[in-house]
Amino acid sequence: MKLPCGHLLGLRRLTAVCLAVTGRRGVCSAGMRLVQFYRHGDGSGVRVGVEQAEGQGVIDLKAFDTSMPCNMKEFLEMGEKGMESAQRALASGQCVVARSELKLLPPVTAPEKVVCVGMNYRDHCLEQNAPIPAEPIIFSKFSSAITGPYDDILLPEESQEVDWEVELAFVIGRKGKHIKEEDALSHVAGFTVANDVSARDWQMRRNGKQWLLGKTFDTFCPLGPALVTTGSVKDVHKLGVRCLVNGAVVQDSNTDQMIFRTEKLVAWVSQFVTLVPGDVFLTGTPPGVGVFRNPPVFLKKGDVVECQIDEIGAIRNTVV
Repeated sequence: MKLPCGHLLGLRRLTAVCLAVTGRRGVCSAGMRLVQFYRHGDGSGVRVGVEQAEGQGVIDLKAFDTSMPCNMKEFLEMGEKGMESAQRALASGQCVVARSELKLLPPVTAPEKVVCVGMNYRDHCLEQNAPIPAEPIIFSKFSSAITGPYDDILLPEESQEVDWEVELAFVIGRKGKHIKEEDALSHVAGFTVANDVSARDWQMRRNGKQWLLGKTFDTFCPLGPALVTTGSVKDVHKLGVRCLVNGAVVQDSNTDQMIFRTEKLVAWVSQFVTLVPGDVFLTGTPPGVGVFRNPPVFLKKGDVVECQIDEIGAIRNTVV
């Protein structure tokens, strides 16, 4: 293995670090913020990196270790080996790219599946006077809807009722089918922020009231800014969740309002499909969406939407 960027931690020291934080995962899960990016003016294309801290420099994993892949999906498929290499890179402090030199991409691109959960916040059900679901309500977006954490949201000509939905998202890191709830977190690589942008006219009145088309226009899934590994988050089900439109808070809740939590969603969906590394889950939105306001409010050209989740980060997208 070629390591062009200087001295690394010894394997023995790294193994000790990983064993201290592995638990049931079987993968080194110490806190990291993993990103996809490309460098301005550099023809090397997409790279995987690890942030030194939120908003600080990014270590280029491919520059640190030439055996590393250039996209997050392939990185996650490496499992423990990839995570260990990222830990070594972070500890080394080598191969750092300044934030001014890079553009952050979605932390995952071209996932096999984008699994979405509807009506998954108690306070969101109360907002629309709807019953609490007895089972998870599952729908999907196409992966072509995914866009970057600071990229534009495109208003489609086909809809006049485009709405915001801040959501906690998580990404699968280990393949599995019929996963038990008690083992579910061992299949989760980490968490990120999503905006489940929704064309309400297509979701609620058109196409037989099936949700897919209203949810999956291009750019209708801003994602990022980083994939925050499970070891970085103390309790993912006790995090503040907010959405701001043009600086005004429109959604303000907490992930403790989730009806079906991460473990349940992994177990439930894996009954039906095999989950693979890179699969993205959007876990539902809290109250405050535009369609249920009186009168309803929808996004227009020039609006700026910011979605925030404590300990995870924020994404900021302009509507064009």
